[in-house]
Parts: sequence; C-alpha cells; structure tokens
Amino acid sequence: MPIRDILLPEFDQEMANTRKMLERVPDGRFDFTPHQKSWKIDRLAGHVADLPTWIGHTMTTELLEIEPGQYQPFEPKSNRELLERFDKNVREAHDVLATVADDQLHVNWRMKWQGKEVMSMPRYSVLRQVILNHLIHHRAQLSMYLRMMNVAVPGMYGPSADEQAFGTEAAA
Repeated sequence: MPIRDILLPEFDQEMANTRKMLERVPDGRFDFTPHQKSWKIDRLAGHVADLPTWIGHTMTTELLEIEPGQYQPFEPKSNRELLERFDKNVREAHDVLATVADDQLHVNWRMKWQGKEVMSMPRYSVLRQVILNHLIHHRAQLSMYLRMMNVAVPGMYGPSADEQAFGTEAAA
C-alpha cells in the first residue's frame, strides 16, 4: 500500500476537525489574546489556516531558507475569509498528497533559519511530525482561546464538554 493511502484518511479527518474549530472563531473578536506573550486569535487562526500549504512546499523543495522579516503571516479580518483560505489550502494540499509517490516521501528535506540548519528529515517525517502535529498543536491552542472567550468548543475525537455532559458531575 502506498504511504499516501495511509496519510490521506488521517489528513482528511484532521482537516475536517480543524475546520470545525475554525468555524467557531467569532467575528468581531479577532483581536483577542489570552496573554501578553500569546498571539492574537487572528494570527493563530490564520496560522492554522495556512499550515496545509506547507505540504505542497515540502513536496516541491528540498530546502527552506528563512530570514527574519521574510514571512508575512495571514491575519484574517473575518471568519468567512479565514474559512475560504483554509478550504483552498486544504484542497491544494489534498491534491498534492493524492499524487505523491513513496520515493518522494523518503527524500530528505531541510530547513535553515538565518543560514543555520535547524531541521533535516525525510519528507514523510516532515508531513507527519512537523506539519500535521504542528497543526494539531495550534488547533488545541485555538480551542483554549475559544474556551476563554466563552465560545462552545467542538469535539475533535468525540464530543466535547460543550456537546455532551461527561460523568455524574456534569450531568448534575
């Protein structure tokens, strides 16, 4: 079985879960931040929406060189803009994954920050560990932002506390 046939169902599930979370980001609250060291929710949600683009980049390059000030983060102005960008990025990433061959996934991929190599691993590891896990990590942060804003949090791998009472304490 090709590796892509293992990756695609997981990718599709995680993107569907991520979309459920992004749908909850409320218009008019894009300046919310839970702490002075935290990003505002527009920046965090924008990052989550853009993470699927890393798949195409990883599969078409062997080296990413980043310099300070080079990256302009996506900071959506509305939930609609956020979801449209995410949906576009997911479609494009899915199309890349659907055509990738196993030998491409074994090619080593590297990242340099200010000329210094900070990462080197096979593309498969980049897709799983750096991109999907990275997206899931930031999605979890986003769920905490929503909780702090008193927005109902959707379940990811089953119902959330907002969707179903758990245990006798919640039922009481």
